[in-house]
Amino acid sequence: MILYSKPGCCLCDGLKEKLHAAFSLSGPNSLADVQLQIRDISTHTEWETLYRYEIPLLARVREDGTEETLPRLSPRLGVELLQKKIAAAFNQ
Repeated sequence: MILYSKPGCCLCDGLKEKLHAAFSLSGPNSLADVQLQIRDISTHTEWETLYRYEIPLLARVREDGTEETLPRLSPRLGVELLQKKIAAAFNQ
């Protein structure tokens, strides 16, 4: 999974914190098999052009290497619900 972000983005920082917490939780919605990559859009012109108005943006990497944008998650979601929604996206 990829998180497109940039420095100084409060929503991005909040989501990063919740993602790290969600990845540390166990249980039926465990994300232990999911790897998280954080990409700073300010380091790549194409990413900045594509995502500057969309961050924070989560994308799932498919088996063929293409990316699928995940639905935007509310910043008000708790860690457990965030974990559940991400697990559901990977179990489709």
